Amino acid sequence: MTDDLETATAAALAGAEVVRDGYGKELARIDKGAGDFATAADVEAERAVLGVIRAARPDDAVLGEEGGRQGAADARRLWLVDPLCGTLNYAVGSMLVAVNVALSDGPAAVADPFSGEVFRTDGRTAWLWRDGADTPLAPTATTGLVDVNLDPPFPSAPGFRATDLLAHPVFTARFRPRVVSTTLALAWVAAGRRAAYVTDGGDLSRSVHFAAGIALCRAAGCVVTGVDGAPLGPDTRGLVAAADADTHSLLMSVVRDRA
Repeated sequence: MTDDLETATAAALAGAEVVRDGYGKELARIDKGAGDFATAADVEAERAVLGVIRAARPDDAVLGEEGGRQGAADARRLWLVDPLCGTLNYAVGSMLVAVNVALSDGPAAVADPFSGEVFRTDGRTAWLWRDGADTPLAPTATTGLVDVNLDPPFPSAPGFRATDLLAHPVFTARFRPRVVSTTLALAWVAAGRRAAYVTDGGDLSRSVHFAAGIALCRAAGCVVTGVDGAPLGPDTRGLVAAADADTHSLLMSVVRDRA
């Protein structure tokens, strides 16, 4: 295992500790507009994550959900940090949240602050780290559960609306929808707890929200594309991460049919 993997893991755990400590407390909110907000826990968790990265990799740049890009403009390496994915869940007392840390095109870690689990990858293999031990992640579609992000806006409409999946007879015959409202669901796809994850949007491959989960799914052997079936990239829309090729193919047939 690489030092970068250990850095990603330590950083995610540092953020998770802040998130866990703030849970259930009355936290100040920072309005971001359009109904979006951060809490004081988001800001403090990002500070904790950045502290670990800066100590271990002082020459690297960091792009954080709350603080934006920091570090040298010409830095060769960039860390992508979402210190509290699922802020609305957290603010209303739900534990469905994650701390996402990813080195662009490298190791990544997703920490669940309340289970103590860290889903992590060195970029080639993916593991579940718990109680100091790693277990390889093994994606499977046997649960039949598919997480669908239903948050507006719907940038691909009318060609694609995630809500349309829920009423399609092929989808309902095979899958059962879930709405976790956090990218922790991507880690669950890699771990075999979900059959797939579907969301709309633009290019998500270098998003602070999605980069760590995408890295996990790829390293675990999942099929990861845009909602149009194309490889992720600047011209790709949204994200479909499926446990296997059959699940991905079936989901794409439903998406194309609705389109």
